[in-house]
Amino acid sequence: MLRKILVLITLLISIGSFSQQKDFSLISWNIKDFGKTKNSEELERIAEIVRVADVVAIQEVVAGYGGAQAVAKLADILNRKGAQWDYVVSDPTNSSKYVTERYAVVWKTTYLKIKNRGRLIMELDKAVDREPFTIDFYMRDKKWTLVNFHSRPYNKNPEAEIKALTTYITNTEPTPLILAGDFNVDEAKPVFDTFKTKGFNAAVSNQRTTLKKSCDGFEYRNHPIDNIFYSSHFTKTESGILDFVRVCDNLEKARKLSDHLPVYLRFELE
Repeated sequence: MLRKILVLITLLISIGSFSQQKDFSLISWNIKDFGKTKNSEELERIAEIVRVADVVAIQEVVAGYGGAQAVAKLADILNRKGAQWDYVVSDPTNSSKYVTERYAVVWKTTYLKIKNRGRLIMELDKAVDREPFTIDFYMRDKKWTLVNFHSRPYNKNPEAEIKALTTYITNTEPTPLILAGDFNVDEAKPVFDTFKTKGFNAAVSNQRTTLKKSCDGFEYRNHPIDNIFYSSHFTKTESGILDFVRVCDNLEKARKLSDHLPVYLRFELE
């Protein structure tokens, strides 16, 4: 009898916590070559890093079957850590052989609901190398849109892609909206100015998010190119990077997961 009472109390506390929850968190992460090259130990480490979030946007999922398998395995690991998760994997982008990728989004189903499985924004097919992926979420009956994007490398004019994408978003996509991804451009650059004048804010500023191949003194981080942009309908309560490296001695092992660090945004939706 006592055990039943304790279980009931735990359930009531859990329900109460959810009904009072005001803010939610999103992680955006370029997980390098996310596919069959990631072994069980590495997937477990990735799951431990992202499990704190309510929704995770992943870039650089391998276009072949191994990419979708890796996402499914990650979701399965997360489902064994105390919360229920669902996931979507995009179609391969309409890109050349060595550029095409998939996107993935993984989320806790207790907090977030969907009505469709999302789509690539094919309207941008001619303007970008990898079309962004968009999906709508419903949170306490409030709808918001997530756009997941991986721009072309810094030496191949990613600014042109960013201009096309931000123009499309501000003219076409409904808000509230969050744009997450690897932009290969620092958010402080002028290419983002128009986007910001439309009411979008960057989650992090002046935060290096890529990893060097080797330490330069005590510095193992490189370029500030990963970010999350959110419309004025969201209030940021916290943001930053999840630095799972910490010290130079961990760099080699960390790079087996990715050469990027995750970026996170904790927010309230008005």
